Amino acid sequence: MNDIKTDNTNAAWHARRQAATPRGVGVYGDFFIDRALNAEFWDIEGRRFIDFAGGIAVLNTGHVHPKVQAAIAAQLQRFTHSCYQVVPYTEYVALAERINAIVPIDGPVKTAFFSTGAEAIENAMKIARYSTGRTGVIAFGGAFHGRSMFAVALTGKVQPYKAGFGPFPSEIFHVPFPCHCSSLDDTKRAMEQLFKCDIEPSRVAAIVFEPVQGEGGFNVIQPAAVKWLRELCDQHGILLVADEVQTGFARTGKMFAMEHFGVSVDLMTMAKSMAGGTTLSAVSGKAAIMDGPAPGGLGGTYAGNPLAIAASHAVLDVMAEEKLPERAQKLGDQLIGHLTAQSAMYPKRMGDVRGLGAMVACEFIDPAGAPDADTTKQVQAAALQRGLLLLTCGVYGNVIRFLFPLTIEDSVFAEGLAAFDAALAEVLA
Repeated sequence: MNDIKTDNTNAAWHARRQAATPRGVGVYGDFFIDRALNAEFWDIEGRRFIDFAGGIAVLNTGHVHPKVQAAIAAQLQRFTHSCYQVVPYTEYVALAERINAIVPIDGPVKTAFFSTGAEAIENAMKIARYSTGRTGVIAFGGAFHGRSMFAVALTGKVQPYKAGFGPFPSEIFHVPFPCHCSSLDDTKRAMEQLFKCDIEPSRVAAIVFEPVQGEGGFNVIQPAAVKWLRELCDQHGILLVADEVQTGFARTGKMFAMEHFGVSVDLMTMAKSMAGGTTLSAVSGKAAIMDGPAPGGLGGTYAGNPLAIAASHAVLDVMAEEKLPERAQKLGDQLIGHLTAQSAMYPKRMGDVRGLGAMVACEFIDPAGAPDADTTKQVQAAALQRGLLLLTCGVYGNVIRFLFPLTIEDSVFAEGLAAFDAALAEVLA
């Protein structure tokens, strides 16, 4: 790297970033990370931060967990790449076996690995279309499924993901998401209208949903809606696809969010925290469906990279040994209680507090009760000034989400909540 020591300040690197990289890659922080450990990191000027973002839900096992780090280091000594489709390796197969055994999908299951969540979604849709011989796909308002063209077409949020990038792939439809802000009856009516006016059910390959919408605002799907979707799909021969890219791997208090609903899906996508910060994603599904595409129809040069596969094996070990699903539920319960108490202190400024396990968020509203994105950004900025990194989300940008590592120490968790409380007092008092 040229001239890295010439002016190694955040300001200098921020200027270099703006000159060297496009504005379309939006960056929140104007500081640059130097090192990290579990739920903390330090920037290049030595300032410490508490990480309640986790690289957008990627670090459920924390920054550089020693067992994950050791697994990557050991694999690095053996080989870093062969392309699984050219020269396979045993660890890929063994990880597929482990995933097949734990995903909440009935019957024989198979898994294929990819690199990103968007790539997993793209391949799940390819599998669904090939296996059913149908083309239509139904998703939900407020959904986020990635930034590649098919994935962003599925995404139910225009700004900033879809604006200016169309036209998108055809025969993708959206209906209201049945959660706290939209009733199941609304969804049923919209689905009925869709089937009457836009596409008949016999041409729909899949319905894809997030059990908890991530970017959409941590909206938890109604349990009755999951059962209804399963019945609807069974009635019409449609595949039900759960996008667990953000909800998976212990975040919601279970290994997978679908375990909360007692409903089996046909296909499931996963990524983010499955490999401790390395690039790995997967599609799991019923074996007969997964075997639909012909050899060569699935894959990718870097799909199932050996270093990421090794990391994922270690992640599964850590989650079992450290009981991270149980830890997530404990931390989530504590956080919801804390946020509920804060909301009672600011009843005209803080709105809904919601979540599943440790996938928790709170809304900010103006005195009239409307979504308040400006106040949300002010709270986020005030927290950052106190060394606490938080992310916003929601269709209206008025939601703060909490994505701390599940391995966070109790003392650091308490310190983070204290910083959040101080930010609230500054902005809302």
